[in-house]
Amino acid sequence: MTDTEPAPAVRETAEAIATMEIRGAATIASAAAEALAEQAEAAAEADATASDPEAFRASLRAAGRTLRETRPTAVSLPNALRYVLQRMEGETVDALRDSVVDASDAFVRQLDRAQDDLGEVGANRLADGDTVMTHCHSTDALACIEAAVEQGKSISAVVKETRPRQQGHITAEALREMGVPVTLIVDSAARRYLDEVDHVVVGADSIAADGGVINKIGTSGLAVNARERGVPIMTAAQTIKLHPETLTGHTVEIEMRDEAEVIESEAREAIGEVAVENPAFDVTPPRYMDAIVTEHGQFPPESIVTLMRELFGEGAAEPWAEQ
Repeated sequence: MTDTEPAPAVRETAEAIATMEIRGAATIASAAAEALAEQAEAAAEADATASDPEAFRASLRAAGRTLRETRPTAVSLPNALRYVLQRMEGETVDALRDSVVDASDAFVRQLDRAQDDLGEVGANRLADGDTVMTHCHSTDALACIEAAVEQGKSISAVVKETRPRQQGHITAEALREMGVPVTLIVDSAARRYLDEVDHVVVGADSIAADGGVINKIGTSGLAVNARERGVPIMTAAQTIKLHPETLTGHTVEIEMRDEAEVIESEAREAIGEVAVENPAFDVTPPRYMDAIVTEHGQFPPESIVTLMRELFGEGAAEPWAEQ
């Protein structure tokens, strides 16, 4: 390993995040933090970095860049990198390594507690006998439903399949394991089934300072339909999903994924010359969302900026950047 070459564990984690083998904001953040700890352990043993604190720091920043580049919209990833790398301190390689490993461990422990706390907050918005509609797959949204079930509430679910990758199937399976009755529907049937739903619960890939919710494509349409039908909709999102860069005017990048997820090559050739686009996310304006539920409590979307400033200040550093 050279002084800036990521350790094999970092490259493997980056590949798994990029291919969505590792998915979900909390899972991505945890994996990134753990990969930095593994990078620290490897760098402390490598010939090029074991006795050179600055080379060690450079190797951690390089690992951070490798991880950061995998998913441009997954804001929990840079937030995890910020948490760990900003706590890297010490005058020796051993001290630097220990600070990174300790920060990684602390971050992962906080993540474990955060989802439980968030679930309790979100469960308080659900009543006994409610039917909820879900979109895509969000462990934060599932935590709210699971907490409600554990409180003894009877909950059923209408689950959108969420094309093109059908993450709704994962949600349906998880809900069945909780004992929740599930009706699986195609995405285009959502408006019809909203008449049978008491609450819509979605997750978030990231949340902007104005309260805009960036989530799996189709969330914004569902939110508009829910508002028209008078069905309350909440976003369940740990604070790792807040997007600090938007405090300084940064525009959230919407990831475009491979067209092969939408149409097979044979079918594309049979149709003829067509353009195929596959945006992974859309932005739901805050006026269509009733509440954002976090481990710190629930907030009107327009008020989330207060929590963001409290946690991240007025801007966002990039401790993985080259120096």
